[in-house]
Amino acid sequence: MTLRIALFGVGRLGREIIALAPEREAVVATRIGRDRVVTPEVLRAEAIDVAIDVSVAEAVESNVTVCLAARIPLVIGVTGWDESTSRVMHSVRAASGGVLIAPNFSIGATLFALAVNDAARRFSLSLGFDAAIVETHHGRKKDAPSGTARSLKIGAEAMRGSEVPVTSVRVGHVPGVHTLVLDAAFEQVTLTHEARDRRVFADGALLAARWLRGRVGSFTMMDVVRELTGAL
Repeated sequence: MTLRIALFGVGRLGREIIALAPEREAVVATRIGRDRVVTPEVLRAEAIDVAIDVSVAEAVESNVTVCLAARIPLVIGVTGWDESTSRVMHSVRAASGGVLIAPNFSIGATLFALAVNDAARRFSLSLGFDAAIVETHHGRKKDAPSGTARSLKIGAEAMRGSEVPVTSVRVGHVPGVHTLVLDAAFEQVTLTHEARDRRVFADGALLAARWLRGRVGSFTMMDVVRELTGAL
């Protein structure tokens, strides 16, 4: 059954989602850019199944409000809106809505986070290993560290019980590279996830949208992966 999507944000990732949607039995029925204001009535009239937000941090809260009023679940792929997270989650719970928050839509990056947590725990300070995260993105990326790097940092620090610093590099056209560095006196171990094509994020966003359809609650890409694999 074709999934009808409302898309907030028509930048590079938004355009990739629009292009890939037909291959995933989906259609972007409504596109909301900076110059357009959408109402719950418009979303309902378009028979939208789920919305995807890849706009900007400043717009997330208002986009959530519109989707909750229309009773449409929302996938959020925007980063840098931490200050409004608690308000958004309160609104979602109060309205019995559905939201999936993903700083990174890549399935590989989601599984990579599990590997980072495990390695951060095993290569411990007591064994002489320091830990750090290095993330590299294209020069036009606004937030630093990336949302993915911040999430990896939280997980690694919880496993180690000590700080894990993050270094951000902004250069060229890199879609996204995240590396955990584990360094001891005479050896070094690195774990890296590299996104080679922006379509990996569009594909994950469409997968998340189909998964979220009809669901109530707050979720992450890890919930999607767990259900698809039946494990983790």
